[in-house]
Amino acid sequence: MTLHLRPVHFVDTPIGLPDGYAARLAGGMQWFAAYEVIAPEGRRIVPVADIASLGPRAAALHLRITAPRAPLVLGARTLRLDQPLVAGILNVTPDSFSDGGRHADDPAAAAAAGVDMAAAGAALIDLGGESTRPGAAAVWEGDEIARVEPVVRRLAASGTPVSIDTRKSGVMAAALAAGAQVVNDVSALLWDEAALDVVVHAACPVVLMHSPDPQAGGHGRPAYRDVATEVFDWLEARVAAVEAAGVPRARILIDPGIGFGKSLADNLALVNALPLFHGLGCAIMLGASRKRMIGALDNEAPVEKRLGGSIALALKGAEAGVQLIRVHDVAETVQALKVWRGLRDRALAGG
Repeated sequence: MTLHLRPVHFVDTPIGLPDGYAARLAGGMQWFAAYEVIAPEGRRIVPVADIASLGPRAAALHLRITAPRAPLVLGARTLRLDQPLVAGILNVTPDSFSDGGRHADDPAAAAAAGVDMAAAGAALIDLGGESTRPGAAAVWEGDEIARVEPVVRRLAASGTPVSIDTRKSGVMAAALAAGAQVVNDVSALLWDEAALDVVVHAACPVVLMHSPDPQAGGHGRPAYRDVATEVFDWLEARVAAVEAAGVPRARILIDPGIGFGKSLADNLALVNALPLFHGLGCAIMLGASRKRMIGALDNEAPVEKRLGGSIALALKGAEAGVQLIRVHDVAETVQALKVWRGLRDRALAGG
């Protein structure tokens, strides 16, 4: 086990504090005064001002944790990553766990729903044509392209930024050619060996999500000793490999993969540990909307009754400095984040 740093001891504002007492988290709206140092010899709390004494690994992580994230330039739109943004989930599938079938076989209605999400405040529409829920049937690449390409074209024509949620290189290429600007791959470009080349050639941002067995669907259930640090290490190696292949780190986003090969306890631990993942030096996407962990904590509430839990997880992500929060309920989440933003603005001003 190598050394890891999790920002802790968050403070309302650096105003009035001694120089070096607090650091800004990823160039965003959160400030923190200490790290939980997770090392082979154990865990301890170290003030931010003392981090240089821990050696080069700690110094490198500290630089990544505090460095501002570069904005995402998506055609005519630029998404600044100094505050949490919402990505709206749009599925054109018959079997996705939450909204499967709602927009299947009707590209115009699907695109209209995406435009409505953007009007409600979504900065990005995340479009998927294959369900990744446990046990979902595989979709032939041609069918997936037929589902998503006409929706991408309509959204792009409306000026709505689109990410394509797929594991398949052919779907990525078709969607990017139709006007999508981001690739979101639950297999972190490992399911299809040609996917990395597509992303490198397109020079587009990519979201790399953790799952324990990406080539087998992502829903294996390993026994983690420390889920947060193990997911971090997996993503750290994957980011390094994708960067080495030609994708700048500024265009790589990471997703810890809530619900993919994790127990309820694992998912809760990952959400609590979200600040740790800023040590990868990448923007973070959190996808916890309507997921089973909410039902598991609320008497098995069905998917359509999980709005409250989804909002709670979105706000937890904002508190942890997450830059993109992927949700089904765009208007409600945007409103919650506006209130959160108002509170943060007032706190940062010293009030």
